[in-house]
Amino acid sequence: MEISELGEFGLIKHLTKDIKNVNESTIKGVGDDCAIMQYAEGKRVLVTTDMLMEGVHFDLQYTPMKHLGYKSAIVNISDVYAMNGTPRQLVVSIALSKRFTVEDMEDFYDGLRMACELHHVDLVGGDTTSSLTGLAISITCIGEAKPEDVVERSGAKETDLICVSGNLGAAYMGLQLLEREKAVFNEQLREAQKKGQTLEPAQPDFSGREYLLERILKPEARKDVIERLAEAGIRPTSMMDISDGLSSEIMHICEQSGVGCRLYEDRIPLDYQTAAAAEEFNLNVTTCALNGGEDYELLFTVPLTANDVVSKIEDVRVIGYITAATEGKKLICRDGSEFDLKAQGWNPLQ
Repeated sequence: MEISELGEFGLIKHLTKDIKNVNESTIKGVGDDCAIMQYAEGKRVLVTTDMLMEGVHFDLQYTPMKHLGYKSAIVNISDVYAMNGTPRQLVVSIALSKRFTVEDMEDFYDGLRMACELHHVDLVGGDTTSSLTGLAISITCIGEAKPEDVVERSGAKETDLICVSGNLGAAYMGLQLLEREKAVFNEQLREAQKKGQTLEPAQPDFSGREYLLERILKPEARKDVIERLAEAGIRPTSMMDISDGLSSEIMHICEQSGVGCRLYEDRIPLDYQTAAAAEEFNLNVTTCALNGGEDYELLFTVPLTANDVVSKIEDVRVIGYITAATEGKKLICRDGSEFDLKAQGWNPLQ
């Protein structure tokens, strides 16, 4: 079905007709000029927004629309968890060209709704318009937290432990696999066109690399880690999610907290598939973990006194500690040598 058959408001109604709100704070969702929300006294409202641009943040040659919808929601939901908050509402704005069908957008919204249902978030509105340059997605997530629970990037103190959830670098290696297969397919397509032949769509063999593809195409927000920290009675002194790379994110924390840091290379968590793929691509796996980005794991600091407790939390690892700002920001290599950390993570404006 062509989207023009429904029109803007018809498309919105079609995609949101059976969405039901689950939070008491949502008074009115889709269908008016504004969503209406009411929060209890004593709560902080957390708001985050992200734009995802075709050709910059995603490639539709290998990104299914359903996965794109899921990821678009998750990257915003993750930001709320990184503030130690609870996500509640999501607002979605989309600019799309005529090459997209109603079915394409149904798939996109299916992914959005899967993420919202998983994290108990209400999809309360947004906007749609036309685009001449491809698909553009803007999502705003609204959350809440008690004032005493909110964690900012600026609270790290000397001797605090630096912790990270999950493992790093897998999303970057998943991207390398997809980009390699895309290049191979495009070259085969060019050769076929020269000969006047038709090339059938390809399905590369990614056996044994499924985890890497999942990390780049379907990341997860670490709600579970936030819950485990709360159950353990730990409130991080600073925290953020890893979207642009570990090196960039720890430097943000250090700069905003006015401190330095020591990260230990042998403590950075890696998955076997990440290490194997890095070797195949002749890449340094530590560099991939430090600078790859798109992991959406949580990077946080806790007081030194919490060492015994935080070390027992599943899927959390201590990878270094906070120092005085005068001591700089250092990576301690496996052989004991030290190097200055550099913010070499992904920069969309370069």
